[in-house]
Amino acid sequence: MRQYLEFEKPVAELEAKIEELRRMTTAPGELNIADEVAKLSVKADAQLKAIYAKLSPWQKTQVARHAERPKAEGVISALIENFTPLAGDRAFADDAAIIGGMGRFRGQAVMVIGTEKGTDTESRLKHNFGMAKPEGYRKARRLMELAGRFNLPILTFVDTSGAFPGIEAEARGQAEAIARGIEACLDAPVPLVATIIGEGGSGGAIALAAGNAVLMYEHAVYSVISPEGCASILWRDAAQAATAAEAMRITAQDLRKLGLIDEIVPEPVGGAHRDPEAALAVLGDAVEKALTPLLEQTPEALKARRREKFLAMGKVGL
Repeated sequence: MRQYLEFEKPVAELEAKIEELRRMTTAPGELNIADEVAKLSVKADAQLKAIYAKLSPWQKTQVARHAERPKAEGVISALIENFTPLAGDRAFADDAAIIGGMGRFRGQAVMVIGTEKGTDTESRLKHNFGMAKPEGYRKARRLMELAGRFNLPILTFVDTSGAFPGIEAEARGQAEAIARGIEACLDAPVPLVATIIGEGGSGGAIALAAGNAVLMYEHAVYSVISPEGCASILWRDAAQAATAAEAMRITAQDLRKLGLIDEIVPEPVGGAHRDPEAALAVLGDAVEKALTPLLEQTPEALKARRREKFLAMGKVGL
């Protein structure tokens, strides 16, 4: 059964009515159910388009967190052939919050890395809700270095509220692991295409997203801190999250204007969770479009342009 967000209630009511009518049978001379269903379907589609045409940053955050939204494992399953997962950081443990391995993307051998939130209670616990620990970022770094040695382009798919904030993660060097992850992105001698598919939270996201090309789903969000965290710091009230989301400019549209991402990947009307297959097909085309010209560049050019790109962010004229 489809899960509806709070602002989708008008659509939920219409679609519930449609389902109710579809289960009914009619006698001769009674209401033509097919015609009524068609009318309500048109009305529901129009309502959905109207709602999604003017989503607020906070509403986009809710869409980005939708439980049915495509996750990294789903993206890899749909876009990567012959995927061979690789595990462990060769120092402490394997962190299931970050998945990665080798495979083929539309005929091109690649290294794939993603943050995985999970799709149900069991898998969310297994993947720690996509919040990686130091061993996760060290695993990602290991895979990036491996990709460099074997000349494999790197594709990353980011969906995390942030790095795991627990004491044990700090004790094992969380900040250093994230910094080294960013360093690995910048030093990779191969093309790196990063995509924010849901939430891109803080350093936990940029450790995998400092790429030559940074793509972002239309209703994804990317920020230095969650809206709730920002609200708790500035107003000491997490209920101000909507205000914080507006101020932080966390949407793909704002970030594209600011030059912090390169392309916005369109989603089906109603979000990627309404039609994951179509959403993933469009994502595959966008990744291929971003990757193809990068394959022609030398390792030196890839690294230099990647560093220049990120060092230029935030600069203002004096």
